[in-house]
Order: sequence, then C-alpha cells, then structure tokens
Amino acid sequence: MTHTDPIDVSVFGDLHQGTLSDRMGIQFLEAAPERVVGRMPVAGNTQPYGLLHGGASAVLAETLGSVGAALHAGSGRIAVGIELNATHHRSATSGWVTGVATRVHGGRTLATYEIEITDEQGRRVCTSRLTCMLRDR
Repeated sequence: MTHTDPIDVSVFGDLHQGTLSDRMGIQFLEAAPERVVGRMPVAGNTQPYGLLHGGASAVLAETLGSVGAALHAGSGRIAVGIELNATHHRSATSGWVTGVATRVHGGRTLATYEIEITDEQGRRVCTSRLTCMLRDR
C-alpha cells in the first residue's frame, strides 16, 4: 500500500473496539493519509443542556486526525497527539455530526490535520487543528 491509497475502513471496527471512540459511537466513512471522514451521534454525547458537548467534538477531531496521522506514518510507526485546539461555532442538539480531517502538513516526525465538523445541514459546528508526533513503534 502506498501512502496515497485509501484503505478499507472496516478494519477500524476491530481496532477501536472498547475505546473511547467506540463508546462515543464514532463511525469511520473514509480513510486515507490525506483525508479521514467520520461521524458521531449527538445523542449520548451532550452536556446537561442537551447540546453536543465541546469535549465530544474534540474527541471526534482527535480521533479522525490521529487516524490520518497513523496512516501517514506508515507501518511500524505510531502517531501521538501533542496539540489539539477547537473552536466551537454553533451547537448541535440532534442527529449526527460529521468530521473531515484534512492533512495540512505531513513530515517524517510531525503531521498536522485541520478537522471541520458539521451538522446534518452542513453548518460548521467546530473547527479543530491536531498535531501528532510520529514515532517508531
């Protein structure tokens, strides 16, 4: 597999079983080193006012960006998040939110992704940036 080939996202079902992303209901829709797409239900991931929890958006963002960084790093290497920021633009109260992680830098030791999270109407809910350190396993 080259670094530009998309992968079969069904492999993530087993890799993420029992993890935080699994408990939050994150589903992977597309995955390649340059771009990872996933979605998460709002239900079960809200704060007391019924709004999507900002931390849930951060988990979705870090999950998608980390998968992209791991794919970029390649076999025998791992990606470890070292910085995450998130700007919350609007609330979501139902349905699903979808995140698209796009690589903005892919080096040998660092990879950075911008993650745009939108609601079912295509409105931006959150914009995040994640930088991962790439290390040998």
